[in-house]
Amino acid sequence: MATTTLTTLAEFEKAARQKTSEFAWSYVSRPGKDGQTHTDNRQAFKRYRLIPRNLRDVYIRDTSVTILGTKLDFPIAIAPTATHRLLHPDAESATARGAASMNTAMVLSSWSEHSLEKVAAAAPRGVRWFYLLFYRDRGRMKRLLVRAERAGYTAIVLTADQPFFTFSFRKVPSTLPMPLWFPNIYLEDVPPGALGSLELADYFKKTIKEAATWEDVEWVRKNTRLPVVLKGILSVEDAKMAVRLGIDAVLVSNHGGRQLDGGPATIDVLADIVRAVGGEAEVYLDGGVRTGADVLKALALGARCVFIGRPALWGLACNGAEGVQQVLQILKEELSLAMARAGCAKISDIQPSLIVHESYYLNRQMFNIAGKVNNKILKSKY
Repeated sequence: MATTTLTTLAEFEKAARQKTSEFAWSYVSRPGKDGQTHTDNRQAFKRYRLIPRNLRDVYIRDTSVTILGTKLDFPIAIAPTATHRLLHPDAESATARGAASMNTAMVLSSWSEHSLEKVAAAAPRGVRWFYLLFYRDRGRMKRLLVRAERAGYTAIVLTADQPFFTFSFRKVPSTLPMPLWFPNIYLEDVPPGALGSLELADYFKKTIKEAATWEDVEWVRKNTRLPVVLKGILSVEDAKMAVRLGIDAVLVSNHGGRQLDGGPATIDVLADIVRAVGGEAEVYLDGGVRTGADVLKALALGARCVFIGRPALWGLACNGAEGVQQVLQILKEELSLAMARAGCAKISDIQPSLIVHESYYLNRQMFNIAGKVNNKILKSKY
């Protein structure tokens, strides 16, 4: 199926599955444990209803938004994901070019197979953020912060919801089309073993700091001039702590349902997080976004921008940078159309009054039923 005929993210997902190796597809698609949270991320959006305002002038729509001082053409960016070369030989460089062509942001993972500098060179005009791991050696962290700033990255992203790494490349097949290499992790080191080996897993455990704390987050904030985004926030308490530490933005995320299975869908906690930060930090969301209407719902609940992970990889697998661009274009066009149908000509028109949870209607139905029952009881008595 040619990518020119793909018009929805669901079609891109199906086409990507056909073009991707079994190992790569399993790695990209796998949820945590039984997949409850992964599934609920997508299903939860369907539990929210949009209440349109009609007869407004929406002939022209402006989807642009500003995040951390940078203007994007639309509020949909690319979340950090690992090992893009499993899906396309141009790897993260192609993803960055696709994002740059649509004037939106991309977060480069530390698990990228292209270096910070190589990705920057591939998309010099792109908006790039860097996802930094916590390391045992803070000198290593400081060097990476400096490199990111020099290479033109405009924010640092930290992940709060991954206290331990499984280093689960145990099922790596011996027939991978290429060796996997992580230049932003290895730095000056030569890894002691192949991917999937006990030696390499031990290297990672000795190098990467697991079970990081708020003190580690604060150290990063104090050691970079770049804005800091904290990803993986699901609780009001953590959101308030992030604000107290001066974090610039929080990303409501459950790691695509790959960490704690049984946690909430991100859209279900979004409004609580927005209220908790009280405008002191920007709030973003990822997890389960598959349509422009999903984006509209997240914005109505208070997100400033949403991030996509797997859908960008589907585009990459199908057609490299152009495939990433096509996925983003689909979402942008769907968002613009959803805005028109909801009566919103610009992002600031999207307000909480636009959305209700389906439980609102269920509660009204129950209230009406209870009222009718009470009336019958009263009539029977008198």
